[in-house]
Amino acid sequence: MKQEIAKGLLSIEAVFLRPQDPFTWASGIKSPIYCDNRLTLTAPEVRIKVEEGLAAVVREYYPECEVLMGTSTAGIAHAAIVGHLMGLPMGYVRGSKKDHGRTNQIEGRLAPGQKVVVIEDLISTAGSCCDTVEALREAGAEVLGIASIFTYGMQKGLDRLAEHKTVNHSLCDLDTLVEVAADTGYIAPEDKEKILRFRNDPSDEGWMKEE
Repeated sequence: MKQEIAKGLLSIEAVFLRPQDPFTWASGIKSPIYCDNRLTLTAPEVRIKVEEGLAAVVREYYPECEVLMGTSTAGIAHAAIVGHLMGLPMGYVRGSKKDHGRTNQIEGRLAPGQKVVVIEDLISTAGSCCDTVEALREAGAEVLGIASIFTYGMQKGLDRLAEHKTVNHSLCDLDTLVEVAADTGYIAPEDKEKILRFRNDPSDEGWMKEE
């Protein structure tokens, strides 16, 4: 499944690799990769693989799941589609409480003690999904874990998930994606190491130097 998802994400440029002409993040960090999994929503052939894949992850790793909760905003649509495929209720968690009305942070019905799986599109440093997990726990939910489309596998993200005692299962990861990209001629074989060096330490721009 990881290879099929990788091919799909590359084919619609939901994941874009550009080691020779890096992207600049808001933090100023130079990155050889850009990820926008929202593009899967407008690519039906890839979308169905992604949503069926997420449903399969939930069934395999979280069989006791009672409710799906998407991260705001990128995980909302995926939680809704997977919920439809599985016949499960869904909702989503805002980044913060609303400042009007009922001041909800969690949208959708959630009873204390319900077993929840968080649906996320992308995990890098895992900040947003861990905030979502904690909001759900504060509301009394039992969070079984996270199902995500793609993960960079950054150490900071792995450490943060461990700190929050949260497990994640992704459909695809950066290691698989760069292998598929090199095998299909999307990137040069020598670029694989550069991209993984970036992942291992994003603040070190040494990966951009010519060998």
